[in-house]
Amino acid sequence: MGLARRVNLEGSRRGLDLRYDKTSVSRWLRGQRPRGQTPLIIAEVLGQKLGRRVSVEEIGMTAAEHQDVPQVGLTFAPTLAAAVEEATGLWRTDAAGRRLPSAPRLAISTLLEPSRDWLIAEPESGTAHEGTRVVTSADIETTTQVTRSIADLDHRFGSGDVRPLAVHYLDAVVSAQLRGGYGSGVGRQLCGAAARLSELAGYMAVDSGKPALAHRYYIQALRLAHAADDRGFGGYVLAAGLGRLAAELGHPREVAQLARAAREGSRDRIGGAVRSCLLAAEARGYALLGDARQCDLAMARAEESLEQAEPDQEPLWIRHFGPGYLADDFAHCHLDLGRPQEAARCAEQALAAHPEHLVRRRAVGLFLLATAHVAAGTLDEGCALASEAAALSAGLRSAIVREHMEVFRSRLGPRAEEPAVRDFEARLRELSPATPGVPGPR
Repeated sequence: MGLARRVNLEGSRRGLDLRYDKTSVSRWLRGQRPRGQTPLIIAEVLGQKLGRRVSVEEIGMTAAEHQDVPQVGLTFAPTLAAAVEEATGLWRTDAAGRRLPSAPRLAISTLLEPSRDWLIAEPESGTAHEGTRVVTSADIETTTQVTRSIADLDHRFGSGDVRPLAVHYLDAVVSAQLRGGYGSGVGRQLCGAAARLSELAGYMAVDSGKPALAHRYYIQALRLAHAADDRGFGGYVLAAGLGRLAAELGHPREVAQLARAAREGSRDRIGGAVRSCLLAAEARGYALLGDARQCDLAMARAEESLEQAEPDQEPLWIRHFGPGYLADDFAHCHLDLGRPQEAARCAEQALAAHPEHLVRRRAVGLFLLATAHVAAGTLDEGCALASEAAALSAGLRSAIVREHMEVFRSRLGPRAEEPAVRDFEARLRELSPATPGVPGPR
């Protein structure tokens, strides 16, 4: 079978109507670059023939790929074939170090559109795929274990130096798996594993100070979760991913809207722990809006849902969400609502529940507790806790920790000459030269 026919057939499998012939191949050999996804398809076809991965760069069609870089990863693709192209294109672009356009403030519509697409999308018609390399459940288990290992490193060291591991694995391994050969059952499992690692890469982009890049990863994680028929994880991506991103970018109303959409879209398909997580995200949206009544209702429902959870029946990806994580969310809610005593109580509960290896989460919890103490008027205790948090952050490269530190410092305001504040700033001077995650003193 000739190259043109192979390209047309591969395009058809991806939902494209391609009509290339021998003349087209001659033009490619003379240096003409076809439009759209064709360079990717040519590379895929040649890779299938050679039995190895072939890149667009290797066949000399890089320029065509660059034309699509500004939009890569921003589409909730209508077909699975197109979704695989969208996701793998994002991973490849990120792994190659190409700079994606970023806006200082994402438009509200770009945060809400994926939730609409997810809610109305028809169930996937099929997840089987023909390919040279056979993908098995053992391959998917390897990807699952790699995801857990990367998450463990991320908790311990922050995302600054760890995120490239996730991106490289997605580009070098998961992309090849998605283009391999598998039946529908394995295909759903594979899409689920790819969704979970892509979501983790999105969170790590947030922790690396790249919210616009995180946005792209979350959209692709949402689309892959849909292909996996995992409505629970899709809801989690909406609420804990895009919703928290909306909070970071100053869109509190959308935080609550995305969490409600997540609950609506996953109704009757989730257990108590997932429902609790979605309700906690909704509560944080209400807290940011200053709606204490709705926030309290959502927190009460979240607590009740977690009490009803059956841990052995919950999916593995949500089993980390327990009383400590819920208390952490509640502490943020109370602080946003101007309730520092309640915030401190919840922050203490969270810290008591978080094990030592969750270094970033403990550092965030300490800064949160310190901020609550300062807001409550106990400055000395707050500064002592913040010094402890700064010391714990010494091995972290985390934008999330830096943000919580800056929120704490902003509360100090006109009290900069107080002895406790001066001691804290002196501690930062000791730590900051050798500590990438700790900002220097003012």
